[in-house]
Amino acid sequence: MLEPAPFFALENISKHYGGVHALRDVDFECSRGSIHAVLGENGAGKSTLMKIMAGVVQPDEGRMVLEGAPVTFPNPSAANRAGIVCIFQELSLMPELTVADNITLSSPPRRFGFIDSRAQRRCSEELLARIGCEDINPLSRVSDLPLSRRQMVEIAKALGRDPKLLILDEATSALTSADVDRVYRMLFELKARDLSILYISHRMHEIEALADRCSVFRNGRHIETFAKGARSRDEIIGLMIGREIEGQFPAKPRRPRPASLITIRDLSWESRLNGIGLEAGRGEIVGLGGLDGQGQKELLLALFGVLRGVRGTVTLEGEPTAASSPKAAKSGRARMALVPEDRKSEGLILSMSIADNIAMASLDRLSHGMFMDPGRTRLAVERAIEQLRIKIGDAADPVSTLSGGNQQKVVLAKWLATNPDVILLNDPTRGIDVGTKQEIYRLMRALTEEGACILFYSTDYEELIGCCDRVAVMYDGRIVRELEGDAITERNIIASALNIAEQPETAHV
Repeated sequence: MLEPAPFFALENISKHYGGVHALRDVDFECSRGSIHAVLGENGAGKSTLMKIMAGVVQPDEGRMVLEGAPVTFPNPSAANRAGIVCIFQELSLMPELTVADNITLSSPPRRFGFIDSRAQRRCSEELLARIGCEDINPLSRVSDLPLSRRQMVEIAKALGRDPKLLILDEATSALTSADVDRVYRMLFELKARDLSILYISHRMHEIEALADRCSVFRNGRHIETFAKGARSRDEIIGLMIGREIEGQFPAKPRRPRPASLITIRDLSWESRLNGIGLEAGRGEIVGLGGLDGQGQKELLLALFGVLRGVRGTVTLEGEPTAASSPKAAKSGRARMALVPEDRKSEGLILSMSIADNIAMASLDRLSHGMFMDPGRTRLAVERAIEQLRIKIGDAADPVSTLSGGNQQKVVLAKWLATNPDVILLNDPTRGIDVGTKQEIYRLMRALTEEGACILFYSTDYEELIGCCDRVAVMYDGRIVRELEGDAITERNIIASALNIAEQPETAHV
């Protein structure tokens, strides 16, 4: 039986940014009625491939063929008109507009030359219902929605453009488990309607559940395409990183619990935090577990002085502290650092250089009076780039030119340059590849070996189990259970996250 002709094909595509080759002589194709996964480390070329297909950037060499005819897309609007629609990891929503305004932004329904608000709302309701999100009010402002709901609005907006090829870049990385299930159902429905779906993800279980075919990229090259089930998970990771797979998580030290560096007592904020009590010492990684939205993020923000009206007490090395602002938190007797949830909007200034972003949080250490010390700054930036193995062309390049994983490393480098004692990590590996994740895990353990204390929120239970010395599971703004040692299991985390009474483990013979 003959293979169907590809719907969209790329032939000998190359793209470079200065001295960095994002893509080299890539041949790639995708077909209708198929979910095609694209895998690779950050910096492998996946995002550049997607942006070329979507008309965001132009290739330096090669050509594209759509349904048998050569095409060029000078801009995203041209790609949209041809049926190529992309859902980027970084949302393209207008936060001050309503959900309905955003969903119909490119082509709002009109009546007598004016936007028909009733038709706009009906259209939005239908698209939201199609993805199982009837609970989202089309008249709500996007800025009032949590990140997971905003991501679903982005998906509804993409469906409203009637795609023939839908490209999803880490579309589930910010979603709750219930919304992930909704996206799965939507993708299977679109596949049954003969759409072509390109799916970029670092979550191997998603790839195994969804993909019909997989393509692996590494260092800007297309390495291999294979059918579902043809490669094991370890083989796929080996193709992605081009080296033998090491143990995913570094070994945990076996030692008594250290004296408390940070002590939290009865910490409360509005209805989101309700009497939090927690201690953590130097040399510890303490995880924050539980279902998304149970107060974990608010706890980290409260400790770093971002929230107003926080009640309760926090002591650092036995001294009471009240971090009234991030500046105060990073400058106290025991310094804090917060790696935020969204690197693009909260962690970086994308138009500024890599070097300026790294130096930003430690200007007081790199300055003489009102002026920066160029020599000291250059050494600090070079040291950070080497320590975190950040792949760059030049430190003067805009940080926006880096891959997602390397941007996340810049955020980490920025805060590590302040020499913090307490490091607050808000889902720091979201949307980055397996190789970079392993580097971050090793860095976390190395930092604690040097005497730092880490509070680590992650939506990935494997990370909590593999990285943490203890896990405090949160439910409804409270810590309902603290797990330690061999008690840190997926079963215990999930049961605690659902606020279910502890059940004895079933013995296996």
